Amino acid sequence: MKIRFRTIIRMAILLITVVSVVLVLKKPAPVAQPQTPASIAANAQSFGQKMEQLEQASRQAPAYGWTYKAASSQSQDATSSSAQPKAEVHVNSDEVEAALSQAVGAGSGDLSPDSNLGSGAPTIKDQQVSFEGDVVRGQFLTVVAGKDVWITVSGHLTSKDGYAAFEPTEFKVGDLSVPVSVVNPALQKKLAEQRDRLKLPDYVGDVKVQNGELVMQQK
Repeated sequence: MKIRFRTIIRMAILLITVVSVVLVLKKPAPVAQPQTPASIAANAQSFGQKMEQLEQASRQAPAYGWTYKAASSQSQDATSSSAQPKAEVHVNSDEVEAALSQAVGAGSGDLSPDSNLGSGAPTIKDQQVSFEGDVVRGQFLTVVAGKDVWITVSGHLTSKDGYAAFEPTEFKVGDLSVPVSVVNPALQKKLAEQRDRLKLPDYVGDVKVQNGELVMQQK
């Protein structure tokens, strides 16, 4: 009976291991639809224009407040600046993904197998970004032990002392969910090592995801 029990335990461990490996290597459901090269170029240009709008607003005397949204609606009010909100831009996930794709892929619109986010960063072969409510989701295809593996991370984007900050709420390797409590310490350590890359532009005072958009506010 003792031998049979040990055999069952070993078989169960083997089965769990096999299932875990399959889930890790399995491609998860995409968090966003792929964009065409033309869409990437157009969305990246839109992202750049909105950042320029915010930078210009920060240079102007605060005689009025305005908001620049993804729908390109802009309003101005010449009343007292103390009663007006700070300028802000609303950027959708397609624009963010396109800008990131061009930045990482050297403007090609597509990521190559050799694309790298910097010293010590993993190779990124593909990526997707989406916003839902106040949550940002990123999905990245990287290489682990010579195998292509999808990493999916969700969480809240905030800002602190002029730097972007991220608090994860979900983490998956392939189609396998990993407890956030296990991953977060290593993730925060890595973010701390890359802190210079998280510095916000001088004209950006606050950043957050709200109502399915990335909202950046003037400093």
